[in-house]
Amino acid sequence: MGALPEGYHSLYHSNKLQEHHAKMLQDVVPRDTSLTKALVTSYKRSFNGFAAYLTNQEQQKLASHEDVVSIFPSRTLWPQTTRSWDFIGLNENVIRNSNTDSSSNIVIGVLDSGIWPESESFNDQGFGPVPQKWRGVCNGGTNFTCNKKLIGARFYSSDTARDTIGHGTHTASTAAGNYVKDASFYGIAQGTARGGAPSARIAAYKVCQGGCREADILAAFDDAIADGVDVITISLGSSVAVDVIYDSISIGSLHAMEKGILTVHSAGNNGFSPGTVISVAPWLMTVGASSIDRGIVAKVVLGNGKTISGKAVNSFKMKGTEFPLVYGKDVRTGDCDELAGSLCSTDCLNSSLVSGKIVLCDSNSGIEEALNAGALGTIVKPGQVPDVSFVVPMSASVLIASDFELVKSYINSTEEAKAIVSTSESMKNSDAPVVASFSSKGPNPIISSILKPDITAPGVEILAAYSPAAPVTDYLKDKRSVEYSVLSGTSMSSPHAAGAAAYVKSAHPDWSPSAIKSALMTTAWRMDPTRHKDAEFSYGSGHINPINATNPGLVYETSREDYIKLLCSIGYSAESIRQLFKDNSIDCSKFKKVDSTNKDDFNYPSMTVKVAEGAPFSATFSRTVTNVGLANSTYTAAVDKSSDCNITVDPQTLSFKQLNEKQSFVVTVKGDRMKSMVSASLVWSDGIHLVRSPIVVY
Repeated sequence: MGALPEGYHSLYHSNKLQEHHAKMLQDVVPRDTSLTKALVTSYKRSFNGFAAYLTNQEQQKLASHEDVVSIFPSRTLWPQTTRSWDFIGLNENVIRNSNTDSSSNIVIGVLDSGIWPESESFNDQGFGPVPQKWRGVCNGGTNFTCNKKLIGARFYSSDTARDTIGHGTHTASTAAGNYVKDASFYGIAQGTARGGAPSARIAAYKVCQGGCREADILAAFDDAIADGVDVITISLGSSVAVDVIYDSISIGSLHAMEKGILTVHSAGNNGFSPGTVISVAPWLMTVGASSIDRGIVAKVVLGNGKTISGKAVNSFKMKGTEFPLVYGKDVRTGDCDELAGSLCSTDCLNSSLVSGKIVLCDSNSGIEEALNAGALGTIVKPGQVPDVSFVVPMSASVLIASDFELVKSYINSTEEAKAIVSTSESMKNSDAPVVASFSSKGPNPIISSILKPDITAPGVEILAAYSPAAPVTDYLKDKRSVEYSVLSGTSMSSPHAAGAAAYVKSAHPDWSPSAIKSALMTTAWRMDPTRHKDAEFSYGSGHINPINATNPGLVYETSREDYIKLLCSIGYSAESIRQLFKDNSIDCSKFKKVDSTNKDDFNYPSMTVKVAEGAPFSATFSRTVTNVGLANSTYTAAVDKSSDCNITVDPQTLSFKQLNEKQSFVVTVKGDRMKSMVSASLVWSDGIHLVRSPIVVY
């Protein structure tokens, strides 16, 4: 998927590219093959490539063509599944006092499961005409209407841009939803729902219908870039990271970056072990998920008067009435043993024995069996994600192990155990922000010198707009329909960062994607490493802080040459990179391969190096910053050192005489022996701005 040839931006040239794609196919497929059936999609608006049906033999033959950068199968990716904006400082007064004229010219492209256009979050009250720069269309299908808020819609492997999953509506409204008072999920998490950039416009690109085909994702990038979006948010991914030249999101976002568009991507939801982050390209802004200061709990009140707080988004009401409480193993069917009964395994609960009762189950999966068996409610142990409240299909609460044992002991202590599972309520979460257990972690499994995730943002128990045509939960018996729902995932944190990026872009329309990304990273809230065993591999530079990001003082601008140099240094062929950037002057022999000298001159806002375990190490990071603060200013370096290494900065001060002036410096890190991860940071300060970069050696 290379860049367009120079000057190829007209309909005539688009048709010529499609003819060229057909000719390339004609050279590899049998003569009796219909080219119209073999060629799925030509990408010709913003970059050069195509999707086609090929056998393995045909794929190998095409790979040898001189114009081919890479060939990879079209995988199916998946979605990475109010109060949050106030929590990160972007409250309604701040938004309303900002430059709404500028922000209303910002267009956020949402690549997801489509959108519910009638949602109140997408009403266009108060919006002026569509920005003149907009080149997109409203191609949403039958009975689908855009407006001055939702200005564009497209679909691919579907017949409508309408969202029947709920995910795309939720992410779009999180990024740029309009103000909606008294939004809630059955009264839970009630408040004013809005996006981070409520004055921005939205363009929805439906790439998911169930799964999300990579061929469609590339088509959406091709369209979004040409349509004129300013920021792209994409909350989709696979379970593992892949090489950047074989990944649709990495390729599409590279071409977006070349056109001045920042792509914000979810880190992934498999964070139960290191190296699970799926968004690895340095031109992507990779976002982990963290909690906010509003939690949602479902309390259990036992018959002995004891109250226990559990996790669940439970909309069902018992109205203060106690009901019989039974243990799964005591109400099992005759076909199940005690273990299966205690777990409330499939078909193991006796419907006649659980009707009108609350069932205690040793497994989170017992919720479905309790529902199917006709129980009134259930109390269960947590699954893999104990720190998040998920929407449940019946009265239910999820208790940590110690609290679960208290309930079990209570049942054993009386012949008439009773309980109430209360409707969920909001509570103050003073621990926030804390990275969610599910949020995928570093280190970067593909490019070890790039710290991922870049940043963390709210992604736990987020209330936002939803599709009333979508199921509220995955349980077949749950037939509810809602306009707002509570979801958790890095899918929710990505649009938070996209909304923040749009907010920064509205303040600085001329800033590059890397400048916006740098501003968000270097001004992020410092996170507590003692509460995160993976430290920066959990949260990157820290927790997003959009207000400070509009005035970062200094930014690290990453140039086109920086990206080319990095790709050359980590082993990509010069020919592939030339095709990718459509630049025949690229010569990788000018750049050193990554080796044991650990010299890093890639101008990234964070500094990361992987070294040999148990041996002395030394690494240098050469960086250049651009002054976007005060014209006459002097910054002094301060290092938050680690006891395991020595860190020096040369020079110690940077003096600027004018805006946009650049100054360079070198950070050197040395240590006697690498035991585990070394975590430190560099802060440049002029007395007004604090420009912080994490330093990680592992």
